[in-house]
Amino acid sequence: MITFKEIKSNEQIKTYIRKADEALAALGYTEHSFAHVGMVAEKAKYILTTLDYPEHQIQLAQIAGYMHDIGNVVNRVNHAQSGAVMAFRLLDNIGVDPEDIATIISAIGNHDEDTAFPVNEVAAALILADKTDVRYTRVRNRDLSNFDIHDRVNYSVKEAKTTINEEKTMISLELTIDTDVCPVMEYFEIFLTRMLLCKKAAEKLNLIFRLIINGQKIL
Repeated sequence: MITFKEIKSNEQIKTYIRKADEALAALGYTEHSFAHVGMVAEKAKYILTTLDYPEHQIQLAQIAGYMHDIGNVVNRVNHAQSGAVMAFRLLDNIGVDPEDIATIISAIGNHDEDTAFPVNEVAAALILADKTDVRYTRVRNRDLSNFDIHDRVNYSVKEAKTTINEEKTMISLELTIDTDVCPVMEYFEIFLTRMLLCKKAAEKLNLIFRLIINGQKIL
């Protein structure tokens, strides 16, 4: 069985993650490098571990989380599908079991909000982990006067916590937002589609999704 540790140490995969982030940097996007994919992998692990999923599924979710954005090296458009095809070749070349490859690439191919759907539990964990990674440290631009709405939304988030309650019935994204940087309505303008996708992903895992901003329940 392939492990997340093996994938994380694979130099080819590291190269594609790094070069994909360089392409996004050139286009003016927020950080999508090792900090992001590492956090997504860790959060996917947290979700499935807390819900008592088997270790094998947890490993697959971590792998999908780590590799999910490599398609950006091709183009931002349809990067989920490009990344799935790239992941297939990379994983097949190192002898990963076809069942496991199928699970991983279906999760990667279904993580972008324009085309996403939680087709399995690994995909659901990836969606939740990816779409809840909003934080000021992802903003590359340090000139506030030149911020676009994406910069403002991310930079306004001073703290973000994703937690599952003790009863394992609800997953919450709790944000502390500086409303002087970004009004709550601007957050919704950018991220409403993502939050609705999180709701679908949570349902796949038999959870309710809750969004809490500055102590108030929003969704």
